[in-house]
Amino acid sequence: MDISYIINELAEDRENYFNAIAPPIIQSSNFAFKTVDDMRGAFADEYSTYLYSRGLNPTVDILRKKLAALDGAEDCLVFNSGAAAIFAAVLANVKSGDHIVSVRKPYTWAQKMFNEILPRFGVTTTYVDGRDIENFERAILPNTTVIYLESPNSWDYAIQDLKAVAELAKAEDIVTIIDNSYCTPIYQRPIEFGIDLTLQSATKYIGGHSDTVAGVLSGSAGMITRIFNSEYMNIGSGISPFNAWLLIRGLRTLPMRLQHITQTTARVIDYLKGHDKVEEVLFPFDEAFPQYALAKQQMEGACGLLTFIIKADKVEQIEQFCNSLQHILMAVSWGGHESLIIPKCSGLPASAFNPQHKEHRSLRLYVGLEEADYIIKDLERGFGMMGQ
Repeated sequence: MDISYIINELAEDRENYFNAIAPPIIQSSNFAFKTVDDMRGAFADEYSTYLYSRGLNPTVDILRKKLAALDGAEDCLVFNSGAAAIFAAVLANVKSGDHIVSVRKPYTWAQKMFNEILPRFGVTTTYVDGRDIENFERAILPNTTVIYLESPNSWDYAIQDLKAVAELAKAEDIVTIIDNSYCTPIYQRPIEFGIDLTLQSATKYIGGHSDTVAGVLSGSAGMITRIFNSEYMNIGSGISPFNAWLLIRGLRTLPMRLQHITQTTARVIDYLKGHDKVEEVLFPFDEAFPQYALAKQQMEGACGLLTFIIKADKVEQIEQFCNSLQHILMAVSWGGHESLIIPKCSGLPASAFNPQHKEHRSLRLYVGLEEADYIIKDLERGFGMMGQ
């Protein structure tokens, strides 16, 4: 389907709600039935009708259909956070005694689940460098049921060969799950490469305004229905109708926002690469990036998230740089209207800083919707204050 049709028309039956251009927020907790037989049918199959908004809701359904179409999937579920989508996707495909193969350094809450929660139920995880398909091959055990991917990663942008991993997993009857938050389905559609379940934090580019927290999980109709009837309904982590409406609004401008961010990011990267206080810039669509060819092969774009490594001997220099920024905000997440930055050293005690470790000197920058010169001038201010 054409992306303009998906974003502006798909699932919007305007004649059912007074021909309003914007869909209504059906802020109802439950739905009524005319006959006992109708209610009986809803109890028997809650995924086929509206019974209680913890399950299906009309406003959420409009969003679900659009997001599934963008992913090229048969169906999808929308959660109240990206972490909830990750948890449900993994939990639905493991049981006691199973084994997971995950890429190294996945999203923090995915790693917490692998390291702390699942081991309590006898599920183990092996982490691999996902840049080499042989690492997956060596890590697979007879009891491996899930391969968990994040491509690109959100700090070093390590990429996995999605087609190769999908082929390996299908041959071994293993379910593949990917966090596609970095690219969004506008710039990468993992299902087209054979990945079973693709998820993303809709908090980021889908919402686009830093006012909504949500997660998306897309896949085959069979897989999504199974997850709905179990993990989704039991966890009770579905999105509210109002937040679904905000995400529908965010979708309207998604392509143009990504286009602007992509153009601005290219200028910011050129500036950073030419600065004498920057040692290295990491960005998948930079020709110097080690996996540039693979990135161009399976991604249509790389949005606005990048990492640069600053030349600094002391943690105070990095702190001075960040504390001097006036317009780029220091905050987690990305994908909204505002540019953001996170210094890696903020996750370390100041006494643990080691300038010999590149990671300790890394800063993750998200390029927002501001003009390029506005962002560059703020970065220049930060560099100018280092050492003062």
